[in-house]
Amino acid sequence: MMPIRATQRIIEKLRDRHGVEMREVEECFMNRDGNFLLDTRAKHRTIPPSYWFIAETNKCRLLKIVFIQDGTTWIKSAYEANTVEIALYALKK
Repeated sequence: MMPIRATQRIIEKLRDRHGVEMREVEECFMNRDGNFLLDTRAKHRTIPPSYWFIAETNKCRLLKIVFIQDGTTWIKSAYEANTVEIALYALKK
């Protein structure tokens, strides 16, 4: 697995806006049981492309993780998944 990193600004956003710690993001990568899905929404397209998945933390908190990969996995966002995202991921994983 590639190293998982985030900029200080993203770490602060996850903590302050979403109440998510980087250790929880890492737990989700370890606990993932589905595929990574490509984020095809026009306003979220990036180079390299953005991917996402939903997984549980070790304390059963269901998070949506958004990231890019360029030799390193860079976290863009992580927050509690909503019911629409959970249903979409269940269909496509």
